[in-house]
Amino acid sequence: MTDFTRDEVLQVVEDGRKCAGADLRDIDLGGASLGWAILVRADLRGANLNGADLRWANLSGADLRPADLRNINLSGANLRGANLRGADLRNIDLSGADLSGAWLDRANLSGANLRGASYDANTKWPEGVDPQAAGAVMVDD
Repeated sequence: MTDFTRDEVLQVVEDGRKCAGADLRDIDLGGASLGWAILVRADLRGANLNGADLRWANLSGADLRPADLRNINLSGANLRGANLRGADLRNIDLSGADLSGAWLDRANLSGANLRGASYDANTKWPEGVDPQAAGAVMVDD
């Protein structure tokens, strides 16, 4: 059960407040505008974020498995240490995002934009994904 309703989450983000550590499991935020949201360590397991705008959002340490993240904009987002195992990331925009230490194994990255995304030696990629060929940039810890 989630701590918030869709409207409450949108109001919190609009007011510039944080949803850090919030239980947002199975919440439907499809198409929501959540740019600059602070969702550090939020539990978004099973959430529907399809089509949402999360540009520059802080999702470090968030649990996003296996959330529906198709067609969303996460450009410039902080996903350091985020758990995206098995998430549906088709057609996602991760350009300029920080993926250092993120768990992306078993995620579907078909059509994902990784140009300029940063990652480190601790980032776990799905089998067969070459991040450098996709435009991502390896950084030192």
